[in-house]
Amino acid sequence: MIKKTLLTIVIVILIIQFIRPERNSTLLNSTNSLELNYQTPKNVSGLLRTSCYDCHSNNTIYPWYSNIQPFAWWQQQHVNDGKKELNFDEFNSYTSKKKKHKLDEVIEVIQDDEMPLASYTLIHRNAVLSEENKVALVTWAKQLQNTIK
Repeated sequence: MIKKTLLTIVIVILIIQFIRPERNSTLLNSTNSLELNYQTPKNVSGLLRTSCYDCHSNNTIYPWYSNIQPFAWWQQQHVNDGKKELNFDEFNSYTSKKKKHKLDEVIEVIQDDEMPLASYTLIHRNAVLSEENKVALVTWAKQLQNTIK
C-alpha cells in the first residue's frame, strides 16, 4: 500500500512538471510605463527594477526554480497578484487619482516594510531595501505625486 501511494505521488509530481503557467514576459516596452512617462532618477530606476519589477511589471526575470512545479504556479500567482495591485508598465494608463493612490500605497508598504515581500527577499537578497533605499523611493514617490495633476 505504501509503495503504491509513493509511486502515485511520484507519477503526479512528474506529470505536473509538464503543466506550465504562462510567463510574464514581453519583448515590447509599454508606452504606458512609468519610466517612459515620468522622470525617474537612475538610482530609483535601479531600485524599482531590482526590488519591484519582477512582480509589478510586464517582465519578470524568472529564477531556476520557476521551472519546477508547484513552485512555478506559486510564483506566477504572486506575479499575477502583484500586477493586479500595481503594474509599473501600465502606470500611465491609470487615472490621475489612481496614480496618486498607488503612489500612496507604494510609500506606505515601503515605510511599513511590507514590500518587497519577505518570501521574495529571502531568495533575492539584492532586492532587500536599505534605509537609504527606502528614503530614496519614498522621496521620489512623494515628488512624483506632486507632479501628477
